[in-house]
Amino acid sequence: MNRSDTKPIVVGVDGSPAATGALRWALDEAGIRGCAVHVVNAWDYEPLTDWAETAERNARASSEALVEAAIGEAVFGRTDPPVIVRRCLRGIPAEVLESASRDADLLVVGSHTGHRLRDIVLGSTSALCVRHVTVPVVLIPARTAPLDTRIAAGHAADHG
Repeated sequence: MNRSDTKPIVVGVDGSPAATGALRWALDEAGIRGCAVHVVNAWDYEPLTDWAETAERNARASSEALVEAAIGEAVFGRTDPPVIVRRCLRGIPAEVLESASRDADLLVVGSHTGHRLRDIVLGSTSALCVRHVTVPVVLIPARTAPLDTRIAAGHAADHG
């Protein structure tokens, strides 16, 4: 299958470890499917409180730097990563990801372990995506410890 014949995988990044995990998973899956990965970061600024031109330029530059850092971390050690498309889009994260994934095969997002009150009142980006995006959504859970540490702790608990 040719990479140009398949729909991309869209992955949302926000600089968090959960998002980096989601990007790594998306790169692995894209390698299996032979498709591109669109790395998306939503950025915004408050024009009423910020100096509009400078704030917008700074917000866009920060978004671009965040995407580059996430990609650099996720592709480290990979010899043949899939095609990666960088997309820094202005707007509310859940809405940006919904729009960016309309022509995709899959949306991948990381799940944060955040404050329950914030999630109840505002809803988390991943929860909103699961409810509103029209393509399959893969939710990569946040990890509080490296996998080998959690396995070792579980193994010790089984025998202790």
